Formats: sequence, structure tokens, C-alpha cells
Amino acid sequence: MDHEQRQALIDRYREGYAAVEEALRGASDAALDARPAPGEFTAREVVHHLADSEMTSAIRLRRLIAEDAPHIQAYDENQFARALYYDRRPTHASLAAMKAARDTSAQILDLLGEDDWTRSGTHSDSGAYSVETWLHVYAAHAHDHARQIREALTSAGQ
Repeated sequence: MDHEQRQALIDRYREGYAAVEEALRGASDAALDARPAPGEFTAREVVHHLADSEMTSAIRLRRLIAEDAPHIQAYDENQFARALYYDRRPTHASLAAMKAARDTSAQILDLLGEDDWTRSGTHSDSGAYSVETWLHVYAAHAHDHARQIREALTSAGQ
């Protein structure tokens, strides 16, 4: 990946929080809790997933940079949702956690040297996992979930 491609992904990563915030603008509690289909997350649950995922991703990035060949552990997103009360918690703290994780990680991304981008470890589900792989995944992550939030809110009539 060249510098311009990498910078475009970093910019997209930076824009992720705003995309989620925009998707949620004006949502009522009833709309946040409307389940678009059986087995799918509500918009509220997506927000909590984003917070947990972003905090986890922030640690993954740091480990990839600071440790030699770290093992990156997957987690069960549905178990997190059940065990961590995604359906009952207000969203404001999770949004703040997501923003903080992204802001601090973006600061690190801006400082990485060329050698840092090739650092890698092994993800328990997907195998080889580099800093560049991380960036590809998380540059899209918030935008994908912002779309999911919009769809859930639309299904709720909002």
C-alpha cells in the first residue's frame, strides 16, 4: 500500500465517529430499541458494539506496534451484547469511548514510520494480521455500522 492509499484509509478511519454520530442524530429511545429483524442488533446495541470493538481495536493496534508477533484474540460479539447489557444501557458513554479510542489511535497512525506498517501478529480467527490489515478493517468498520444504524432506525419508522 502506498502513502496516498494509506492516508485515504486513515482519513476514512478519522471520519468514522462522525458517520455514526450523524446516523444517530434525532433518534428516539424507541427507535434505538427497535429490532430490525430477529437476531439483528438494534441501533442501541450497535453503538455498544462499536464502543467495545473500538476499545478492543485500539489495544490490538498498540500490541501490533509495541510487541513482536502478538496473538490477537477474537471475541464473541453476541456474548458481549448479552453479558454487557447492550439492550439496557444509555449510549452516551459508549459513544464517548468510541470517539476516544479512535482519536488516540489516529494520533498513533499519524506517527507511524514505514517499518511500523509491516508489523504483524496472528489473529485467532483470521490468521496473519498486520497494522495495514488493521487499518483496512477499522477504516470501514464505523461506516459499515453507521449504515446498519440508519437501516435499523428506518425500519423503526424514523
